[in-house]
Amino acid sequence: MNTTTHTAGPRRRAGLTAAVAAALALTATACGPDGKGGSSQAAASPSVSASASADKGGIDLSKVLQNIKNWSADDWAKWAEQHGFKPEVIKGFWDQAKMQAAKGMENQEAGVQSGKTVPGNDPLPPVIQAKPQPHPYTPNTAVLGKIFMQVDDQEAAVCSGTVVSDPAHPGKSNLVWTAAHCLHGGKGKDWFKKISFAPSFNRTGAASNGRTGTREQVLPYGMWDADYAVVSPQWTEEGGERGGPVSQYDFGLIRVHNEDGDGRSLEETVGSSVPVWFNAPRDQITSVSSYGYPQAAPFDGRELEHCDSAIPPARMSFDADRPTMYNIGCTMTGGSSGGGWFVLRNGKPSLISNNSIGPRPAAWMAGPSLGDEAKSVFDFISKRKG
Repeated sequence: MNTTTHTAGPRRRAGLTAAVAAALALTATACGPDGKGGSSQAAASPSVSASASADKGGIDLSKVLQNIKNWSADDWAKWAEQHGFKPEVIKGFWDQAKMQAAKGMENQEAGVQSGKTVPGNDPLPPVIQAKPQPHPYTPNTAVLGKIFMQVDDQEAAVCSGTVVSDPAHPGKSNLVWTAAHCLHGGKGKDWFKKISFAPSFNRTGAASNGRTGTREQVLPYGMWDADYAVVSPQWTEEGGERGGPVSQYDFGLIRVHNEDGDGRSLEETVGSSVPVWFNAPRDQITSVSSYGYPQAAPFDGRELEHCDSAIPPARMSFDADRPTMYNIGCTMTGGSSGGGWFVLRNGKPSLISNNSIGPRPAAWMAGPSLGDEAKSVFDFISKRKG
């Protein structure tokens, strides 16, 4: 079975979707996503600085990675020194021709019922057909957009992302949540190049049905280029093949600036942001909506689509020691990767996951649950200066 990556976007109403609006207002607890009190052990374990000796009979790197939630600022600084994103000049790179030529990011082949799959996983969920968001997109959907990146000298690709709230800069966030595989090539590889975010891509529909549309119509809020990016450290050490244990940590963020900005932040420009709900208790997630800009057939990457599950997401896991993934029925295809999953919390949408893996032909979509490790990654980029 093959797997494909995805993105997400909203639809029928002033909220994110009808399904999200109908979801129960959720409340936070101290439990982890599966009600087990967190996603990893809190006991002291080796600093990341010890990881360099792992291949020489030193500290086991896997144990270091399991303790990411307890990394200090110094640990993150050392990780960033080895794996940190290097910004580049992007302004003007993504012209109409390059954007149209970019392909939806696809996952590699992986079998769901493989020897790695944890026994006792829930059955695959029923198929849910993706639905397009009607044009013009409402202001509340402006937090959703397309991410463009140069995978190598010959290939450009697209994913999806969501403007998320930044506690370090309330009301002025420049952070975009997406999937790790949309930003970094994984083990032995490097960051993708020319990473840019296009919020509310094709908001008016000027580029729908084969039309081109002007750059201003396609990019109603401009193009936002990456200043910095971070993914789960597990992805830099294990990533590449998706649909296995590393997919349980398939998340990342970018900090962006407007190529032609007036000094306002991304959140100020699009009008809002969505908070991330870390360690959302699974038993309180009764429905969920996933959004993205799928580009692989039968889609063309020009429409914001969404899948609304009126039932709780199923469990999917390849490694029982890692946070369990969510799984819903969904027919979105490559290009929707990184798109947000939303529920209502205290009457407002919150992000609980992102599109990560799914089969070809598309029938379901799985995304990581965001536990303490994900929050540590988020805190690192939120607090990072420069």
